[in-house]
This record gives sequence, C-alpha cells and structure tokens, in this order.
Amino acid sequence: MDAQLDHAPCGYFSISAEGLLLRSANRTLLHMLGYESGELADRHIESILSLANKLFFHTYFYPYIQLYGQVKEMYLALRTKDGRDLPVLMNGIRQERGGELFIDCVALEMNKRIEHEKDILRTKTQLEALYQATQEANVRLELLHAEYEAKQQELLRLNAQLEALASTDPLTGLRNRRFFKDSLAELLKSYANNGQPFSMLILDIDHFKKINDTYGHPVGDLVLSSLAALLRPASGSADIAARYGGEEFVVLMPGADRPSVIEAAERYRAGVEAASWEGLRITISVGAATASPGDTDETLVNRADQALYASKSGGRNRVTYGETERRS
Repeated sequence: MDAQLDHAPCGYFSISAEGLLLRSANRTLLHMLGYESGELADRHIESILSLANKLFFHTYFYPYIQLYGQVKEMYLALRTKDGRDLPVLMNGIRQERGGELFIDCVALEMNKRIEHEKDILRTKTQLEALYQATQEANVRLELLHAEYEAKQQELLRLNAQLEALASTDPLTGLRNRRFFKDSLAELLKSYANNGQPFSMLILDIDHFKKINDTYGHPVGDLVLSSLAALLRPASGSADIAARYGGEEFVVLMPGADRPSVIEAAERYRAGVEAASWEGLRITISVGAATASPGDTDETLVNRADQALYASKSGGRNRVTYGETERRS
C-alpha cells in the first residue's frame, strides 16, 4: 500500500465485492479499531461491525453500492477490537482491479451521531438485553434473523426490478436511450479490442407529426407501441432494440456486417409497410451504419443519422446505408 495512503488522516479499507472479505486496510483504520497489522486480513466485514450495523450494512450500504456503484456520506458504527462502537462517516465505491471487483471504503471518525444512529444503538442495546435474558428471547432473535434474510432476498429482487425499470422505455417496453448508449459503448470497446463487427439502425416513422395532429396523441402512442411490438420478434437474439426518442428507434446488431444490416433494415421496412394499422398507412425510413476503425459512439450514430436523413429526403419509406469516409 502507498505510504501516503497508509498514513492518511482517515481510515481506508478494501473488501471483495462478492465475499465481503477485508483485503487491505491502512494503518489509520487499524489504529482507530485497535488492531495490529495483518489482524484483519481476509476477515469478513461483519467482524468489524456492531450487531445493529450488520443489519444496516446489508440492508442499505451493500445493496445501494451494488445498484449505483458508490455510496456517499453514510453513517455507520464500526466495532473496535475491545468491543466498543466507533461512529464513522463512510464513503464507498465499487471498482475493478486485476479482473476482480472490490469495494473501496474511506471511514472518517465522527464525534457526534445523528439521531437515527442513536435509535439504532438503543435498538441494539434492547436486542442484546433480550438475547441474554432468556432462551425465549434467543428463539425470537433467530426468528427475526430468518425474517431479515427473507426481506434481504426481497430487497435484492426489488433492486433487480428497479434496475430493469431504469433501462426500459415505459410506453413501448423496449430498452431506453440510456441502455442503448451503454450497450453501444460496450460494443465499440469489444470492436476496438478484438475486431468483433457490429452495425446499427436508426428507424423513424414517416409523417408521425401528421398522425398526432390528425388523430391525436393516443393514436400516436398506439402506433409507437405497435411498431415496438414489430421490432421485438424481428430482432435477432443478440440484437438490442431501443426507443431513441420521440418516433425514432434504434437497433444494435452485434456481429452484423454491411450486407446483414441492409437485409435486416429492408426486413423492418417491408414488415412495417405490410402490417395492419387499422386503416392508417404507416411507413418508416431507415438509416444503417457499420462500425469501422476509429469510430466513436458519436461518429457511428451520426453516420446512421445522416443515412436516415438521406432516406427521408429521398422520398421516405426506404433504407440508406451510411458509407464510411475513406481515409487517405
């Protein structure tokens, strides 16, 4: 560990993201908790948490950092070697080193506790008193632990559901713009590392404003939802269909080269034109592009967007492929 970090004016420790084992701790933290060098190595994070704060850690800190990647200014009480509670203000961040995920934390010793921490300490004292009083209290604590485990599983399920909702367009059920941009970044990274080809489409409903103006926004929303329903089964298993914004949709196609993406674009265009739209005539214009060396998310999207513009200006209801500029 870097000497400056080892003697920093705040405690630092790193735990494995999966097993929650303490991988490293600086001298400041060891001094705060009363441990000698090496005594905390590979011990579970719970070994330095009080009973009440074990619940707080697993209910709030760990799920939050798993969902958002970091935690800022969370109050906890660490357990010292001699059994005292040490109030700290803790920041944490999840990051990868050497192919393994870690949670790096900084703990700043606090002299005052906020009100809810006092409530936790009072609850801890009551629980410990009940635990020591009778066997009945011990049984009750076991039941509370089982209930906590069930709630923890439910919390993880809800967190997963929340993450799915955060990446889904509520109207169409397709992925949203945020998910598309994240996926595009991953595909560009894979392309730069191993040359894995991929292509993308931008699809736009022709004269969509006229549909809204003539029939109203409810009909416009129905058209958007119906187009999304057509895109889902037409996409390949690895393809990512998303609503880009308004009446524009995008499809990422891993592994697709120029002939494949043009064929797919024509299939989408023809499918929309042939579909039943309750008396309406709905068509789409499509712009296609394939990743090339030196592409960024901006250049690839811009090439597909320019191709879409060419389809629009060329009469709509057609597919245009965005050619890569030749570099001398």
